[in-house]
Amino acid sequence: MIKGFTTCLWFDGNAEEAAAFYVSVFEDGRIGRVARYTEAGPGPEGSVMVVEFEINGQRFVGLNGGPQFTFDEAVSFQVHCADQAEADHYWQALTADGGQEVACGWLKDKFGLSWQVIPTEALELVADPDPERAARATRAMLGMKKLDVAALRRAADGD
Repeated sequence: MIKGFTTCLWFDGNAEEAAAFYVSVFEDGRIGRVARYTEAGPGPEGSVMVVEFEINGQRFVGLNGGPQFTFDEAVSFQVHCADQAEADHYWQALTADGGQEVACGWLKDKFGLSWQVIPTEALELVADPDPERAARATRAMLGMKKLDVAALRRAADGD
């Protein structure tokens, strides 16, 4: 029996494409089992029903469930980044081919899934023990789409 949690993501026919995309973005990603619909349905026989994949140590199942449900911002995945270069990498990859920049480090990928790309220092600046530094960094963050650590640092410092 598998312990822990597996996140099930509902797609409208493109779960296998989404899984391939996500494992290409994250270095340690891998595709697992793929189950196909049989003559019993409800999807077309031979088409992908579910695809298991893992990224950043998190297990997912992509389910081709149909158009009934879509993603929204009520659920998002946080990508914690060591530095600006890593954040820039994930930001660029996840917004490619139709993804959308949102605000405050949030984006939607081309499948409509919401992500928060967060450089570690950005979190430290908005949670600074000095409330004035934290407020300045937070005000700066609220005006950003992709988080810019250097700009947050300058704002926190009052520059």
